Amino acid sequence: MARPVSVDDWIQIEAEDSPNGSWLTMMSRVAAFHHKHAFASEENHGHDMGYRVALTVEELGEFAAAITKGKPDEEAAEELADLLILILGHSLAMKVDLESEFHKKMDRIMTREARRGRLGIRVTEYTGDESEG
Repeated sequence: MARPVSVDDWIQIEAEDSPNGSWLTMMSRVAAFHHKHAFASEENHGHDMGYRVALTVEELGEFAAAITKGKPDEEAAEELADLLILILGHSLAMKVDLESEFHKKMDRIMTREARRGRLGIRVTEYTGDESEG
């Protein structure tokens, strides 16, 4: 069987309902959530990426507010979980094997040098050369 990428692929996989350190568990639970609410249906627009990006910006704002307003770590953690659930859902909506893409990207960024910017250190291909963009 090919690696699962769609909601239908993922809901076929039995997974636990509690933390076990498994990508399979997280993706299966998000797929079950998408299936339960029929996000892929045209009338729900749950797999429309423009809508999903807007939801992500909204959740990122809630996470930022929890951090900048000094809210309890538990609130920030919940907002961070919301972001992760959305990102995993993006991979379902786009039918992307996010685990494979994650490892490909990690392999690539591990070869990059760190750069110090105005606000701190970052790892990027950006060099500051205006002709790049």
